[in-house]
Amino acid sequence: GSSTIRGIMSLLGNILWLVFGGFIAGVGYIIGGLLFCLTIIGIPFGVQTMKIGVATLTPFGKEIVELENANSTTRLVLNVIWLVFFGWEIALAHAGSALVCAVSIIGIPFALQHLKLIPLALLPFGRDLR
Repeated sequence: GSSTIRGIMSLLGNILWLVFGGFIAGVGYIIGGLLFCLTIIGIPFGVQTMKIGVATLTPFGKEIVELENANSTTRLVLNVIWLVFFGWEIALAHAGSALVCAVSIIGIPFALQHLKLIPLALLPFGRDLR
Protein backbone atom coordinates (compact mmCIF):
# COMPACT_ATOMS: atom_id res chain seq x y z
CA GLY A 1 0.00 0.00 0.00
CA SER A 2 0.94 3.58 0.61
CA SER A 3 3.50 2.69 3.30
CA THR A 4 5.38 0.57 0.74
CA ILE A 5 5.42 3.47 -1.72
CA ARG A 6 6.62 5.84 1.04
CA GLY A 7 9.37 3.36 1.91
CA ILE A 8 10.51 3.10 -1.71
CA MET A 9 10.45 6.88 -2.13
CA SER A 10 12.45 7.31 1.10
CA LEU A 11 14.98 4.76 -0.11
CA LEU A 12 15.36 6.48 -3.49
CA GLY A 13 15.57 9.90 -1.81
CA ASN A 14 18.26 8.67 0.58
CA ILE A 15 20.28 7.11 -2.26
CA LEU A 16 20.18 10.36 -4.27
CA TRP A 17 20.94 12.33 -1.09
CA LEU A 18 24.03 10.19 -0.41
CA VAL A 19 25.28 10.45 -4.00
CA PHE A 20 24.86 14.23 -4.18
CA GLY A 21 26.61 15.22 -0.97
CA GLY A 22 24.88 13.55 1.96
CA PHE A 23 27.60 10.92 2.32
CA ILE A 24 30.37 13.52 2.48
CA ALA A 25 28.41 15.68 4.94
CA GLY A 26 27.55 12.71 7.18
CA VAL A 27 31.12 11.40 7.24
CA GLY A 28 32.36 14.94 7.94
CA TYR A 29 30.10 15.18 10.97
CA ILE A 30 31.23 11.75 12.20
CA ILE A 31 34.92 12.62 11.82
CA GLY A 32 34.32 15.94 13.61
CA GLY A 33 32.54 14.06 16.38
CA LEU A 34 35.45 11.67 16.77
CA LEU A 35 37.80 14.65 17.06
CA PHE A 36 35.60 16.15 19.78
CA CYS A 37 35.88 12.87 21.67
CA LEU A 38 39.65 13.27 21.97
CA THR A 39 39.02 15.36 25.09
CA ILE A 40 36.87 14.41 28.05
CA ILE A 41 35.02 17.74 27.94
CA GLY A 42 34.32 17.25 24.23
CA ILE A 43 32.79 13.76 24.51
CA PRO A 44 29.14 14.86 24.96
CA PHE A 45 29.49 17.24 22.01
CA GLY A 46 31.25 14.58 19.94
CA VAL A 47 28.43 12.12 20.55
CA GLN A 48 25.87 14.72 19.41
CA THR A 49 27.95 15.59 16.35
CA MET A 50 28.14 11.92 15.36
CA LYS A 51 24.37 11.59 15.95
CA ILE A 52 23.78 14.48 13.53
CA GLY A 53 26.18 12.79 11.10
CA VAL A 54 24.22 9.55 11.16
CA ALA A 55 20.96 11.51 10.74
CA THR A 56 22.49 13.40 7.82
CA LEU A 57 23.34 10.16 6.03
CA THR A 58 19.70 9.12 5.57
CA PRO A 59 17.18 11.85 6.47
CA PHE A 60 14.34 10.83 4.12
CA GLY A 61 11.48 9.07 5.90
CA LYS A 62 12.57 10.19 9.36
CA GLU A 63 11.29 12.79 11.83
CA ILE A 64 12.83 14.59 14.78
CA VAL A 65 11.64 13.12 18.06
CA GLU A 66 12.06 14.56 21.52
CA LEU A 67 13.46 12.05 23.99
CA GLU A 68 12.31 11.58 27.57
CA ASN A 69 13.75 14.33 29.80
CA ALA A 70 14.78 16.26 26.67
CA ASN A 71 14.54 19.53 28.57
CA SER A 72 16.33 18.49 31.74
CA THR A 73 18.65 21.03 33.32
CA THR A 74 21.78 19.23 32.13
CA ARG A 75 20.54 18.95 28.55
CA LEU A 76 19.40 22.58 28.62
CA VAL A 77 22.86 23.76 29.70
CA LEU A 78 24.56 21.57 27.09
CA ASN A 79 22.15 22.79 24.38
CA VAL A 80 22.92 26.43 25.26
CA ILE A 81 26.67 25.77 25.04
CA TRP A 82 26.13 23.88 21.77
CA LEU A 83 23.94 26.65 20.33
CA VAL A 84 26.44 29.40 21.14
CA PHE A 85 29.55 27.60 19.86
CA PHE A 86 28.37 25.23 17.10
CA GLY A 87 24.63 25.01 16.56
CA TRP A 88 23.90 28.33 14.90
CA GLU A 89 26.68 27.79 12.33
CA ILE A 90 25.50 24.27 11.48
CA ALA A 91 21.88 25.45 11.25
CA LEU A 92 22.96 28.32 8.99
CA ALA A 93 24.82 25.87 6.73
CA HIS A 94 21.69 23.70 6.44
CA ALA A 95 19.55 26.80 5.74
CA GLY A 96 21.96 27.92 3.01
CA SER A 97 21.99 24.45 1.50
CA ALA A 98 18.18 24.41 1.60
CA LEU A 99 18.09 27.70 -0.31
CA VAL A 100 20.45 26.36 -2.96
CA CYS A 101 18.44 23.14 -3.32
CA ALA A 102 15.13 25.00 -3.50
CA VAL A 103 16.20 26.88 -6.63
CA SER A 104 14.99 23.99 -8.78
CA ILE A 105 11.83 21.93 -8.50
CA ILE A 106 13.89 18.74 -8.39
CA GLY A 107 15.85 20.12 -5.41
CA ILE A 108 12.83 20.94 -3.25
CA PRO A 109 12.66 17.51 -1.53
CA PHE A 110 16.34 17.89 -0.65
CA ALA A 111 15.75 21.42 0.63
CA LEU A 112 13.05 20.05 2.91
CA GLN A 113 15.52 17.52 4.34
CA HIS A 114 17.99 20.31 5.12
CA LEU A 115 15.21 22.26 6.82
CA LYS A 116 14.32 19.16 8.84
CA LEU A 117 17.91 18.94 10.11
CA ILE A 118 17.99 22.56 11.39
CA PRO A 119 16.22 21.94 14.75
CA LEU A 120 18.51 18.97 15.41
CA ALA A 121 21.53 21.13 14.54
CA LEU A 122 20.38 23.87 16.92
CA LEU A 123 19.43 21.77 19.97
CA PRO A 124 20.68 18.18 19.62
CA PHE A 125 20.71 17.15 23.27
CA GLY A 126 17.48 15.30 23.99
CA ARG A 127 16.42 15.03 20.34
CA ASP A 128 16.97 12.43 17.66
CA LEU A 129 16.02 11.73 14.05
CA ARG A 130 14.04 8.47 13.80
